[in-house]
Amino acid sequence: MNFLTRLKILPRWIIATLDSIILFNCALFGYLVRFNFELDQIEEGNALGGSIFFMLGGLLVMQNTHSYEGIVRHTGFRDGSNIFKTVLINFVLFLFLSFFHGNFLNQEYLLPTSVLIIASLSSLFMLIFYRLVVKELFVYLKNGFLVKELKNGVIFGAGEAGIIAQEAINRDSKSLFNTVAFLDDDPKKEGKNIDGRRIYKGLSGLEKLVEEFGVTELIIAVRDLTVHRKNEIMDECLRLKISVSIVPPVDQWLNGGLTVGAIREVKIEDLLSREPIILDNPKLHEELYNKVILVTGAAGSIGSELCRQISHYNPKLLVMLDIAESALYDVEQEFKENRINCPIKVVLGDIKNKKKLKEVFRTFRPEVVFHAAAYKHVPMMENYPEEAILSNVIGTKFLADISVLAKVEKFVFVSTDKAVNPTNVMGASKRAAEMYVQALNEYLAQNHNNFHTKFITTRFGNVLGSNGSVIPLFKKQILRGGPITVTHPEITRYFMTISEACQLVLEAGIMGDGGKIYVFDMGEPVKILELAKKMIQLSGKKVDEDIKIIFSGLREGEKLFEELLNDFEILKITHHPKIMIAQVPPSSYHKIDGQIELFNDLVTKQSENEVVAHLKVIVPEFISNSSRFEVLDRLN
Repeated sequence: MNFLTRLKILPRWIIATLDSIILFNCALFGYLVRFNFELDQIEEGNALGGSIFFMLGGLLVMQNTHSYEGIVRHTGFRDGSNIFKTVLINFVLFLFLSFFHGNFLNQEYLLPTSVLIIASLSSLFMLIFYRLVVKELFVYLKNGFLVKELKNGVIFGAGEAGIIAQEAINRDSKSLFNTVAFLDDDPKKEGKNIDGRRIYKGLSGLEKLVEEFGVTELIIAVRDLTVHRKNEIMDECLRLKISVSIVPPVDQWLNGGLTVGAIREVKIEDLLSREPIILDNPKLHEELYNKVILVTGAAGSIGSELCRQISHYNPKLLVMLDIAESALYDVEQEFKENRINCPIKVVLGDIKNKKKLKEVFRTFRPEVVFHAAAYKHVPMMENYPEEAILSNVIGTKFLADISVLAKVEKFVFVSTDKAVNPTNVMGASKRAAEMYVQALNEYLAQNHNNFHTKFITTRFGNVLGSNGSVIPLFKKQILRGGPITVTHPEITRYFMTISEACQLVLEAGIMGDGGKIYVFDMGEPVKILELAKKMIQLSGKKVDEDIKIIFSGLREGEKLFEELLNDFEILKITHHPKIMIAQVPPSSYHKIDGQIELFNDLVTKQSENEVVAHLKVIVPEFISNSSRFEVLDRLN
C-alpha cells in the first residue's frame, strides 16, 4: 500500500501491458459468448490464436494513437475518445483482414465477425472502466486512506470553472479539501450531480450542508461574478463561520492549468472593487503613440500605474519624475526587469523647483503631461499647511505655467474628492489647484484661439492599496493582533482600484476640450467600521474577542462623508455612463493668479494661520473640521 501511495504516475509499459491483457481477454470472452461457452467448439475455432492476433493488432494501433501515454489518474474525455479511436481502428483493421483472409485467400476468417464485435465493445468498456477505477483509487488513497482529517467544503459555481476547480482538487495529493456539494445560482442545474456531488441552488442549502456535513470551506468558482453577489456569499459564510477562497481569473492560470495552490483566500479588495468599468477608447493610442509623455509623482501609487498603462501605447519617450528617490528607483527597476518595451527616462526632481522643471521641459520637450505629484495625507498636511501650499498649489502652478510656455498639448491634473467642500488643508489646496488650471485654460481659450495647452482635471476617491490608505493600515494592525483603530463609527469613504483610477485619468486626457473637471461614478460609499469587521473575519479572527476595534476620534481636518460635487456644481453626462463632467464656473485667471502669488510671501513668513486664512479666501467653501483652524472660520 505504501508503494501505491508513493506511485503518482503509472509507467507507460504498465499501461500498455494492462491494455494488452484486456484486449486478449476481451477477444477470448467474445469466443466464449459466440460458442455458448462450449469448449470443444472454442478450440476448433482457434480462440487462442484469434485472441492473440486481436491483442497484437490492438498494440499496433496503440503505437499510432498513443492511447497508453495518458496519465491514468487524470483520465478525462480526451483519453476516452482516444481509446474509442484505438478500438474503432482495430475493429476496422480486423474486419478488413478477416474479409481479405476469407474471400481472397479462401481460408478461415481471422476472427468471426460476431467475436470481433463482442471483443471490440467489451474492450472499449474495460479499457475506459479500469482507468476510471485507477483514477478513483488514487482519489481514495488521498482522501479516504492517507488523510485522516479532511476539510469538508462546497464549490460555488457548477459551471466550467467549478468543474475545473474540482479536477484540480482531485489531482492534488496534498489537498485536504473534500467537496461534498456544489452551489449555483442557475435554477436549471439544481438537483443535478457533478462527479457524484449534488448541486444546490444559490445559498439556500448552505446552512443545511453545514449541519449535515460540517462544511467549513467554500470556494467561489464563477467567472465574472458580480461584486454584490460576492459580498452576499461572503456575508453568509461569515455568519456560518465558513472560510472562503476564490478561483483567480482565467488569464492567471490558463496556460499552466489551474492548481489548488492558485486558489487563494478572498481579499477585502475583492469585496470593495466595483463592477469593472470598461474604458476602451481607440483614441488613446492615437493621442499617446510616438509622443513624449511626462508623468509627475511617477513613483506613487497612481503615478506608477499611469506609467505602466501609458507604456502599452508605445510613446516616443516616457519621462518619470518624482522626488522620492527609493520609490523612483524601484519603479525604474520594475520596468527593466519586466522588459517593458517603452523608452523611459527617470528624473529625480521636485515640482516646487522651478529651475529643475524648466530644465526637464527644455531637455525632453514633453507633449502630454500627467500631473499626479502631490501631498495627499490629510492629518500630515493639517500639521504642515505651508508644505501643502508649496507642493499642491505653487508646484502645480509652476508646472502648468511651464507647460504653456513649452506648448504642451494636454495637461491632465489628478485631483481628489477631498477637494469638494473641503474640511482640511490638503483638500482645499487641491481645490485651489483645480481652480487655477481651470482659470488658466479659460484664459488661454479666449486669448489664444490658434493653439493653447488644454488643461483637464480628474477627480476620484480613495484608491485600494495606495500608500497611506486605510486597508494596508488595518492589515498591519491585524497582524500585530490589534486593536484596529477607526476614527468614527459612522465614517464612510468611496473606493476604487488603482487600475480604474488610472484608466479614468487616461480617458480624461483624450476627451474633448480642456477646462473640464471629470468625475468618476464611484458607486456606493463603504462604511469603514464594516470594512474593519470584515477584514478581521477574513483573517480568521473574531471581532472584539480576538481583535478589538477602538474609536480614536476624527483626525484633524477629517470629515465623516466624502462628496464628489460642490453645492454649486452641476453634473453633465459624457459618452461613457460612468464618467461625468462637473460644470463649475471658472474663476478669473488674473484674480486667482494674483492670489496664489501672495502665498510666496505668506509661506516665507511661516505664519500658518495667515497661510490657511488666505487659502480660505481663495476657496470660500473651505470650512475646517476637527482642526485648530476652526477658529479662523469663527473670525469671518
